[in-house]
Amino acid sequence: MTHGKGREFKKLPVLSTDNIKDLHLQLLLLESERAWAYSQDLSSQALLPTNAAHASALRHSSTGRFRRAVHWATQLLSHSQALHIAGRLSSELLLQVFVYTLILNGRFLRARDDFDEALAQLGVARGVLDVLADKAATSKSQALYVLFGDQIAPEIRYCAHEMGRAKAYDVDGIVGEVSGARREELVPGCDALLADLGKDAGVEGRKRLGELIWEGKPVPVRNPELVDVLLKVQEAEGRLDGEKKEKSSKKGVAAYDSILLALSDAEEVARKLVEAQQLSGSTSSGTAGGPGGRDIHFVHAYIVYQLLSRRIQRDLLLVSALLTTSKAAGPAVPKKAGQNSKVEQVDSRLYPAVVKLLDTVLQSLDQMRTLSIVDDSPDLASAVEARTSFTKARRCLFLAQCYAPVKRYAEALTLLQHASIHIRETLSSLSLLGPSSSSDPITLSHSSYFPLPASSITELETNLAASSLQFKRSWFAHNGGVVDKDLEGKKKFEKLLFFNIALNYIELDMDRLAVRAGKQPEPTVAPVESVHVTHAPQPVKQAPAVRAKVEEARPETPEPAAPVRGGLSSLLGGWWGKS
Repeated sequence: MTHGKGREFKKLPVLSTDNIKDLHLQLLLLESERAWAYSQDLSSQALLPTNAAHASALRHSSTGRFRRAVHWATQLLSHSQALHIAGRLSSELLLQVFVYTLILNGRFLRARDDFDEALAQLGVARGVLDVLADKAATSKSQALYVLFGDQIAPEIRYCAHEMGRAKAYDVDGIVGEVSGARREELVPGCDALLADLGKDAGVEGRKRLGELIWEGKPVPVRNPELVDVLLKVQEAEGRLDGEKKEKSSKKGVAAYDSILLALSDAEEVARKLVEAQQLSGSTSSGTAGGPGGRDIHFVHAYIVYQLLSRRIQRDLLLVSALLTTSKAAGPAVPKKAGQNSKVEQVDSRLYPAVVKLLDTVLQSLDQMRTLSIVDDSPDLASAVEARTSFTKARRCLFLAQCYAPVKRYAEALTLLQHASIHIRETLSSLSLLGPSSSSDPITLSHSSYFPLPASSITELETNLAASSLQFKRSWFAHNGGVVDKDLEGKKKFEKLLFFNIALNYIELDMDRLAVRAGKQPEPTVAPVESVHVTHAPQPVKQAPAVRAKVEEARPETPEPAAPVRGGLSSLLGGWWGKS
């Protein structure tokens, strides 16, 4: 700014092992990333039709910037090796710098069509990343290693294809072959560095994400963003497991709020990752165990299933808490032979709330049934359908209890009949799973959110039979088992269809109609008194004024009378078109 006036130029000290700091390494990394990003931008501009005239100059500049990026990465590697020898840099960080340099060199060689050496560089980098992912101290670090490995997998496959390999699609096989042959050459002392990784493995072991299992196979979490939110879910589940003794109270219901909040955040993150993958047009089938593997779409469906299952578990627990805490000490239905259950007397004002909660459970079950992971498993689909029918039966029972206090016994008995049909549907769905409950995938899961033993179905059938008998007795005691007279009266005075049509064309005297129907008395006519009228003198008649011909009254035109015919000809004449 001062053009050197009043200032003396001082050359910066040479970087050495003694004066180098972490910021110097970060500066070299940023310079390398900046140069690589500029190179990719120039390459993109060279492909545009508007830049066809100077495309070669842009490609030349892109190659120069790419070479500068490799130069900065090489300086970063040399400084990192010096710091590692001095004991100021860990083996894991040095391996990360090695991997970064190998990836840049491999991409630069691939851009120059040197596929053999590019495959060696990228293959060794992928092999080191796999080892780092296996020995990562935290789940987030593991996800980061996996993410970088997935990014260079298509480039390895492309180089193998250009070299004419028969199995270019087998990335893991190519990496295992290349990494074993060239690892010590490209990464000096790699085995010793990898052996030092196990020393610091247990420092942050508490942040490791537990393995997620679905149908006996692990669920891959390959994104660092998902690891953070799933760790919160794991912590919330741990707190809930510690409060199992309070699950029957309201505190147990409130403990599910943290889990649902964490699962909602995880679902949002997974949904954004799915949308980003769809916008980019990329697929992760090659990095998730081959075609049909468990990719980000599968992880999103898995998280949604867990969210819905926890929501169902919370709602069912809330229903149980409402019915348990508000149970009235009323007389029970007398037991019969072979029966050891009774109809619980609960405050009837709670039944609408219970019905709404069961509606929420049904909504969650319907959403769960539409998930791809449920649709792909026939046993799980049958189990979800059985619980849907069972919940519908319970809903019909509690809805019938809402009609009983207002003496609507006909509707209540109809709902109980529908509940019996849903019970049969439940038994039919469970029969597809096997004779015992050991084949129920929901019951066998780690967190059985909706257990459905045979005793629950039997108890519900008994309650339906007892409630039906109770409603029938109450209806008979109320009015002898007939429909309410008020409803009959409402149906009797309904307007008929022809009555409404007639009012559109005929002016009807409603008062006269009411008199003739006997609903109103006939009005009496008062007698007319005789009045003496005195005749006034008549005025002199004047001659009528002459009217114009237009104002003269014309005689009415007589309407032609219809010809009267009898017999069959008059009836069928209109059909045959004869007059």
